Amino acid sequence: MWLAALVASWLLPDMQPRNVEALAALCAVIGHMFPVWLRFRGGKGVATGFGVFLAATPLAALAAITVFAIVLALSRYVSLASILGAASYPVFAYFMVQGPRPAFFIAVQAIVALLIIVKHHPNVRRLLDGTEHRFGVTKTA
Repeated sequence: MWLAALVASWLLPDMQPRNVEALAALCAVIGHMFPVWLRFRGGKGVATGFGVFLAATPLAALAAITVFAIVLALSRYVSLASILGAASYPVFAYFMVQGPRPAFFIAVQAIVALLIIVKHHPNVRRLLDGTEHRFGVTKTA
């Protein structure tokens, strides 16, 4: 996904590169979350989101993955770590991006993070109910 975002900016040189990267990132994430061949039932977009975030703003992506790692280490909930990592990314991106920050670019970063969070709604329900699986804990039958 990282490569897709970069290739898009090379293919459309007349457009603002950050906006082209953002559009390619959004399309990649939506394509993975809602693939046509799986009847629009895909993943939650965390890995794809991280890949496109890494292409767009490497330092912000690394900061967000650090949030993910800390939350995972403390809580052992992968879903909670994914949600908080995704939620932290747009904030990091806004303050850490090098170069221009067009409104579309910033909006797409927030939209992708929001999509990742929304796709985790079943996990949020289980977290609130206390039934979410913890990483490294054996499930009881």
